[in-house]
Amino acid sequence: MEEKSAEILDLASQAGHILLENGAEIARVEETMERIATHYGEEKENFFVLSNGIFTTGKSYANVEFIPIKGARLDKVVEVNRLSREIAEDKYTLEEARTRLDSIKTMPPKPLWEQILGAALGSGGFCAIFGGSLPDCAAALAAGTAVYLSLILLLSPKLSKALANVCAGAIGTAICILMGMAWSGLHIGNIMIGTMIPLIPGVAFTNGLRDIAGEDYIAGITRLLDAVMVFLCIAIGVCVTFVAHSFIAGGMIQLEGTLTDPFTAHLPIQLAAALIGTASFAIIFGSPRRYCLQAGAVGMFGWLAYLLSVRYTPLGVVGATFIAATIVAILSRRCAIWFKCPSTVFLICGIFPLIPGAGVFWSSYFIVSGQMRASLTTGLTAIGVTIAIVFGIIIAANLKIASKRKSTLSCPK
Repeated sequence: MEEKSAEILDLASQAGHILLENGAEIARVEETMERIATHYGEEKENFFVLSNGIFTTGKSYANVEFIPIKGARLDKVVEVNRLSREIAEDKYTLEEARTRLDSIKTMPPKPLWEQILGAALGSGGFCAIFGGSLPDCAAALAAGTAVYLSLILLLSPKLSKALANVCAGAIGTAICILMGMAWSGLHIGNIMIGTMIPLIPGVAFTNGLRDIAGEDYIAGITRLLDAVMVFLCIAIGVCVTFVAHSFIAGGMIQLEGTLTDPFTAHLPIQLAAALIGTASFAIIFGSPRRYCLQAGAVGMFGWLAYLLSVRYTPLGVVGATFIAATIVAILSRRCAIWFKCPSTVFLICGIFPLIPGAGVFWSSYFIVSGQMRASLTTGLTAIGVTIAIVFGIIIAANLKIASKRKSTLSCPK
């Protein structure tokens, strides 16, 4: 009996391990582990999940696992979630569940060409979202591809996470400066934003906000600190390259800020760019192919809400972000129900256009060019946007809870 109890808790612990290291939020990890253990009759378990570790204890079992914060494989999150629900429906014996979990653990990643395509289209799409012209988007597509290739093939395998991001930020900045010097008419600021987008830690940032919204402050702050460290490393790479270029060229390169191209600013172009860009990041984050278009649609509707709020209301950037984040969170929950898939798949990708990634570049540039007031303004705006996203997620979560309570009260006894 004690041996079976240990097997059950070990199965639950391994399921939680796979979820946590591949981009699931804390609440989902705990819920999945409890669902598995309870179904097989182990009700005396205790699970304590942090952002980088799981503590599991039972009557005759204890296990502590350290799980470093890595990237995302949302396809594994989907499969473990499905497995746990099928276990609850009594479709697997304990041995069969173990075999299935082992197969999920060894699932191959997406092919390299697909990841590169996602990075390329994501860079070009987000360059258009943030005002780039068609030539700017083409340049960002090429530069973003080069940076992503250097990161996954050269930098990440040989360097620490921090140093790899510093180098990637430096490489991306150098490529954009060289492109701006070689081809007149390109806007370096716009290209830079698209180029750096594949480096943005969207999973850690979004899950950190979700954990904070769910009142799991320790895990949320830990994940946000990890995201902030990546932002900081990218910013260091950007600053180093600008300073080096200023020594070589005899002066700091002068950028005019983000310029909005009249053609790509049209609403249909913006929506198409948001759809393509968000779907591309669903590919990068390892979402199952059958959900990439839906994730892109969630991001597109969120961006539509943001644009309408900015253009036609007095809410401003922060208020518009709050409206858009709330809509993205609600749509993610609805898609989870419609497609029987974790809302994480849609929320992480759908919220991406709202993440203040452009602020990383502009804050870095303003600092090295001596524009401290502009740097402070940009930084405060990024903080305001982050808070707006948190409250948008909280509002959507409360609407879900209220809906559940209403449904429960309306059910006849």
